[in-house]
Amino acid sequence: MSRSLRDRMFQEMQDKDIFEQARDYAYEYANTVQERTVFPSSKTLEQLKELDGQMPSAPGNPQHLLEELHRFGSPATVAQTGGRYFGLVNGGVIPASLAARWLSDFWDQNTPLYVTSPVVSQLEHTTERWLKRLLGLPDAIVAGFVSGSSMAILCGLAAGRYRLFKNQGWDINEQGFCGAPKINIVAGRHAHGTVIKAAALLGFGVANIQWVDCDDQGRIDIDKIPPLDQQTLLILQAGNVNSGAFDDFSIICKRAKEAGSWVHVDGAFGLWAAASERLKHLTQGMEDANSFSVDGHKTLNTPYDNGIVLCNDEDALVKALQASGSYILYNEKRDGMMYTPEMSRRARVVELWAALKYLGESGVDELVYGLHEKAVEFSLALEEEGFQILNKVVFNQILVGFKDDHCTHRIIEHIQRSGECWVGGGSWEDKAVIRISVCSWATTKEDIARSVRAFVAARDAVPGASP
Repeated sequence: MSRSLRDRMFQEMQDKDIFEQARDYAYEYANTVQERTVFPSSKTLEQLKELDGQMPSAPGNPQHLLEELHRFGSPATVAQTGGRYFGLVNGGVIPASLAARWLSDFWDQNTPLYVTSPVVSQLEHTTERWLKRLLGLPDAIVAGFVSGSSMAILCGLAAGRYRLFKNQGWDINEQGFCGAPKINIVAGRHAHGTVIKAAALLGFGVANIQWVDCDDQGRIDIDKIPPLDQQTLLILQAGNVNSGAFDDFSIICKRAKEAGSWVHVDGAFGLWAAASERLKHLTQGMEDANSFSVDGHKTLNTPYDNGIVLCNDEDALVKALQASGSYILYNEKRDGMMYTPEMSRRARVVELWAALKYLGESGVDELVYGLHEKAVEFSLALEEEGFQILNKVVFNQILVGFKDDHCTHRIIEHIQRSGECWVGGGSWEDKAVIRISVCSWATTKEDIARSVRAFVAARDAVPGASP
């Protein structure tokens, strides 16, 4: 790098002008996000071409690029930090958590080891302890802080794979799959697509998954689970991605524990129910499982890139994920890379710690149960307008059905185009449905009422959709 460019960047860091400019744009965005259309207009999407073009041949003006990014980029975002985004299971963002992320971005810590970031090592240690208490998990649990529940599922299943093979005298790390004993993977037919992806990435083969039928709410049918043994990896759900339903952990986990099976609980958004006094009955018995996957950026409303794998077998998790190298300086303090597949990774635990520190136990309870209350309110308001609710709203998910798939798809299109709210589609019992995920602290009664009106307007606009 030339001296002139280096000196220029030193000056930009010290003058702070571009950071103040970015701050002002961020405030402007935050102050308008509640009232803007949830999905960007066709005009703003067309203007995204202004961010295209050839890469510049020489260094440019940072203030100009920030202005361009805000002018054309901000209007083309999806307003999921507002109160009317119900499409995917996307949470809002807690201000204190977002502010902590801003600070940690300036720290720019690489967090594999204690020696690369003592502060992150301490925050991971503390957050792990808080999570165990909050979710009612055993002291043996260790936590790995990863990008999201997709990666957390991969890590949990990798730990299970290691332990089940090791129990049969087979070291999967050294010996691989050639000649390996058999491992049985069992999952409900409503398992999330990330479970399928993880099974494929880990070499199990999707065709080898033993699928178990589910009941009318998407819970795995206990009576149809095949015999469990020390060669079985069983995957359960804390929160069906469509209905929000929870598998019966109290019976299944106890049976699996007695058989020596490994149980992974996919709890991307639903595991947080354990943190609510009025909802923790949904997760009763899950403490007997072996590994868990959960997102902070869903129900807890941290910024994105915040997943957690929890595991009661530290040795299995470490052996499945640990990297080695002559330059890696391990410490008696916590070395976070021991519990994740990543070495270089940002300090994502900072905003998770900040969310828990800010909310406290009672605040987390209030947030989690509040999402459930809003979902119930939303579903009842829709029923009053003649809409059919297909699921029991046990947590934060609502399924809305119509007489045929064509009507459903048309209504979704109308709602999305209106910009009043955003809902997604899905399939339930081989029929198209509208999925509503209530995940943001920012959602108000008026947001719900406004969204219900959008549903009614969309139904009225589709011929033959009205009851």
